[in-house]
Amino acid sequence: MDSSTNLHVLNALDGAKTQWYHFTAIVIAGMGFFTDAYDLFCISLVTKLLGRIYYYTEGSPKPGSLPPQVSAAVNGVALIGTLAGQLFFGWLGDKLGRKKVYGITLMLMCLCSIASGLSFGSQPKGVMTTLCFFRFWLGFGIGGDYPLSATIMSEYSNKKTRGAFIAAVFAMQGFGILGGGVFAILMAAIFDNKFRAPPYEVDPVKSTVPEADYVWRIVLMVGAIPALLTYYWRMKMPETARFTALVAGDAKKAASDMSKVLQVNIESEQEKIDEVMEDSNFKYGLFSKQFAKRHGLHLIGTTSTWFLLDIAFYSQNLFQKDIFSAIGWIPPAKTMNAIHEVYKIARAQTLIALCSTVPGYWFTVFLIDRIGRFTIQLIGFAMMTIFMFVLAFPYNYWIKPEHNIGFVVFYSLTFFFANFGPNATTFVVPAEIFPARLRSTCHGISAASGKLGAIVGAFGFLYLAQNKDPAKTDHGYPPGIGVKNSLIVLGVINLLGTLCTFLVPESKGKSLEEMSGENEEEIGETRA
Repeated sequence: MDSSTNLHVLNALDGAKTQWYHFTAIVIAGMGFFTDAYDLFCISLVTKLLGRIYYYTEGSPKPGSLPPQVSAAVNGVALIGTLAGQLFFGWLGDKLGRKKVYGITLMLMCLCSIASGLSFGSQPKGVMTTLCFFRFWLGFGIGGDYPLSATIMSEYSNKKTRGAFIAAVFAMQGFGILGGGVFAILMAAIFDNKFRAPPYEVDPVKSTVPEADYVWRIVLMVGAIPALLTYYWRMKMPETARFTALVAGDAKKAASDMSKVLQVNIESEQEKIDEVMEDSNFKYGLFSKQFAKRHGLHLIGTTSTWFLLDIAFYSQNLFQKDIFSAIGWIPPAKTMNAIHEVYKIARAQTLIALCSTVPGYWFTVFLIDRIGRFTIQLIGFAMMTIFMFVLAFPYNYWIKPEHNIGFVVFYSLTFFFANFGPNATTFVVPAEIFPARLRSTCHGISAASGKLGAIVGAFGFLYLAQNKDPAKTDHGYPPGIGVKNSLIVLGVINLLGTLCTFLVPESKGKSLEEMSGENEEEIGETRA
């Protein structure tokens, strides 16, 4: 029998030259990821400010800071929501179609971004509770964007440049992190200039002006704007041909939709699709023996590498400000007023994003279809391991003021190789190697495994990185193992990621059907 890979509509997509619709799809999907990254990472810019505003203790030599449980909730609740959203919307995208679910996730993100900045009340408990509530649902919407954006982009792309197109969508995350930092710098500079305040050590009360409460709210709410700008175009995108043909079984509509997109006449082949849909070997489910045999190790590979990567990536990203403070790159909190501290934290994070995070993403975009996913991921994990150990073992050398710049350079290189490495490839590969009817679900499972790692990194690092000396820990925290030992732990995690990469197949230059086994050879072998 003829296979699904012989469908003219899929061959047309695989062999299509790079056209305007490819770039349109990248922008539409990418602006969702810009918003995702802005919303997930901007909270780290304002957590110290929240502590000063709502948890000031009269007579304390240090500014107020979020209690451990509150800090963990504020930093982690969006990640928990993201994990749930990845599983739910990943599954829903395979059941209802990518396009139908795509608009829901975007609206949820927009509404909850705005609501996060409108957290109710003036008492700490009320503000933090409502902030966490809305950030959970914000994360839920963000979670849906992961499997849907990756799947849509992979199913729209040609096989020659598919990796670059999916990676370009994910690379918008770098601009989202950068955008959050730049906007926080702008807001802090405006408010600091308009509402002058003395440092905390001069006047603890006046160092936090009442208007500081507007700063964090504005920073969180602005995340809704880029997503809203692309909502109309998301709704105008046709369903992907692979879902319409291989999952919904409507070859006629798939051919019609893609004829308009590619601006060529494509023959409908409904009889061929009907044959494929009736084949029992084509219908195996996620929990079947056939799936375990064909894709079981692949799923273990994508979930384990994403899990290990996100432990390191999110603990670094969410707690950059703590590391910068520890090495003296950000002045002691008591020497600054509340708004100026936001400025200093945002400036440090923006510099890291500009010099290492954003370039790393785009190195991946330009090289992924040349040297392959496997090679980039292997190099990335290996270099992250090396640089973590370079920072960790001589840590006492790096914390001396004359060596701070060297520390930041090596720290930046770990970010560069995370993004020119597993942070990009773990997103790309799950969208390429699983069957169309399970593609969004499997990507959601892989991404959710990553967010579980992010939660481990975010919550664990809060406690692990605390000073061993109880007198030097942050208020309310038990002694930890210190920054040095935390970096050694992250180095070991990256080493495990290097080893798990060998479970993930190379998909460079191959069609989606060839990778997933929805082709003639696979069906023929199973029948025989």
